[in-house]
Amino acid sequence: MTLNARARHYSTARFSGAILVLTVFLSCSAIAEKSGGKLIGGAFNLINHHNEPVTEKDFLGKFMLVYFGYTYCPDVCPTDLQIMSEALRMVDPAIARDITPVFVSIDPERDTVALMAQYIRHFHKNLIGLTGTVDQVRAIKSKYRVYSAKSDNTANYLVDHTAYTYLMNKDGTLLKHFNHALPPEKMAKQIMALAR
Repeated sequence: MTLNARARHYSTARFSGAILVLTVFLSCSAIAEKSGGKLIGGAFNLINHHNEPVTEKDFLGKFMLVYFGYTYCPDVCPTDLQIMSEALRMVDPAIARDITPVFVSIDPERDTVALMAQYIRHFHKNLIGLTGTVDQVRAIKSKYRVYSAKSDNTANYLVDHTAYTYLMNKDGTLLKHFNHALPPEKMAKQIMALAR
């Protein structure tokens, strides 16, 4: 097999794998939303951007808007974090006070606490950045059915990943997921309908 053929085979296999994971996620997400959100979410141990250990218990009693991404992401992550920020500014302030926006790194090898603290300043004032060890991040990705994979082994690698924003209930179960690039007006409207 030539180098170009191997590259095409590898790209096709990775794309097929991503499609399979996406299909499984959408199925799980739809089932989770219909069954009280029990298939997505759960226990985790991470470090916030203040270098403090946190678990899922620290967020109970408030709604969460959760996004998984990485600080080196060139476009998808900043777009979705900006949409999340704008949507929260459009939500009724009485409801918005009860919602914690959270950005979880899927690239813990590069996303240090200091880098997360610097990065999240560009978005909503209440955004909390979470990172951790490779094992800790792998565990929360599994709980939230998040797919991610490095594009290559160079120092400046990109990370392919699912790009959903999760609205989690006050008990930590899934209420709804929002697709990538959903207009903030639509997200805000759905948040206000659900987060009561």
